[in-house]
Amino acid sequence: MRLLKILLATAVMSGSLLTLATAKPEYSKKEGKNCAFCHVKMGSKELNDAGKYYKEHNHSLEGYKAPAKA
Repeated sequence: MRLLKILLATAVMSGSLLTLATAKPEYSKKEGKNCAFCHVKMGSKELNDAGKYYKEHNHSLEGYKAPAKA
């Protein structure tokens, strides 16, 4: 039973590390923007409009116009 708990804890920790490994901090560094500029919130994989533009335009924000704030 103890071994099962250890294996389960290891699997959960490994899964969370894999999630972190999919982030691209080099994009943030390249563009001079924080992660939340392209993601709906910090730590989220979900992209906002800027992130979708970046993804669809060969990882470039060139030409991106942020929507006017209301």
